[in-house]
Amino acid sequence: MDWKIELIPVPVTDVDRAKAFYQSVGFNADHDHQVHEGLRFVQLTPPGSACSIVIGTGITDKTPGTQEIQVVVADASAARQQLLDAGVEASEVDPQPWGDFVYFRDPDGNSWSLQAIKSRPNG
Repeated sequence: MDWKIELIPVPVTDVDRAKAFYQSVGFNADHDHQVHEGLRFVQLTPPGSACSIVIGTGITDKTPGTQEIQVVVADASAARQQLLDAGVEASEVDPQPWGDFVYFRDPDGNSWSLQAIKSRPNG
């Protein structure tokens, strides 16, 4: 049986600012629903990903800026350029024996690492 990660909550202080940020780097806004007064559900999906993030109100008790997420990309340099073109501060490409990495943070300080690897042991 396959187990696939579907949704990761990302704590933010300003939902609209965070939504605009993620859309500026290419995430698709799948849903934005005010379910009730204490729950706004905003689902965003990175390009080509089967897993999404959710931001909003009433989503998580985590402190904004504490989430860490790693994403696999085909080309770390191209991904870094995409971030820079969107006005996002991104690290230089960090080459490691197991892949090349680029790091950035969202407006609340949640950290992202983008990893480009030549092959994955599990496909």
